[in-house]
Amino acid sequence: MADKDHLIIGKKAFQSRLILGTGKYQNFKAMVKCLDNSETEIVTVSIRRLNLLDISKNEDLIRTINWQKFWLLPNTAGAKTTEEAIRLAFLGQELAKRIGQEENNFVKLEVISDPKYLFPDPIGTLKAAEFLVKKGFIVLPYTNTDPILAKHLEDVGCATVMPLGSPIGSGQGIQNITNIQIIIENSNIPVIIDAGIGAPSEAALAMELGADAVLINTAIAQANNSLIMSKAMNAAVYAGRQAYLAGQIVPNKFAQSSSPLEGSGFLK
Repeated sequence: MADKDHLIIGKKAFQSRLILGTGKYQNFKAMVKCLDNSETEIVTVSIRRLNLLDISKNEDLIRTINWQKFWLLPNTAGAKTTEEAIRLAFLGQELAKRIGQEENNFVKLEVISDPKYLFPDPIGTLKAAEFLVKKGFIVLPYTNTDPILAKHLEDVGCATVMPLGSPIGSGQGIQNITNIQIIIENSNIPVIIDAGIGAPSEAALAMELGADAVLINTAIAQANNSLIMSKAMNAAVYAGRQAYLAGQIVPNKFAQSSSPLEGSGFLK
């Protein structure tokens, strides 16, 4: 990544703009290798998967990851109501402290009451976000591609907005480009594309549109070779970001010669 081109969430700076999930891998060893290979710095973990009463029972997930290297992003996946999401957020905060990240108040907020398409609940998400922000959390809410909701989430103090590219785990890529462009244009906080990215080209596209980061899980974990895919996604995010910073040419209806004839002596 270019010098000083950091992803800023809350007051914390990250060099990598690729965030990885920890679910759906064949085993925990493969997961850890992919985390290392991807050069990610932020790792999201579903709090519902863990036994917080006895952290030793989470040895394969929690103790295998080097939390001095990675920043934990607890997520409230599985929460169907505002109240459930808030409870999981506080449990995630406790987990961060147990692994030595005392100042970590991050939470990836998910409130999903729809069991079929797994679309986020906009009203429940906004209510939970407003409450958690007031309690000092750095809230990263998972949302639909609704520009108005994105502004409401920013207005209540969320650190980012995380619109879906397409339904979770679908691999359909970025389906609503127009709305995502509007969210990016109107946001004064980082926009992270979360869910639906299936290929490195789609991750690059998200970054070319001006997204600040992408969160990827299934596309890496379920790839035929997860290790190679984790590297490919890292390269794609980097390339897409550099393309955005470079400033892409404006498409033209007609062909434009790349070797102008003016001054060549051929034109009379």
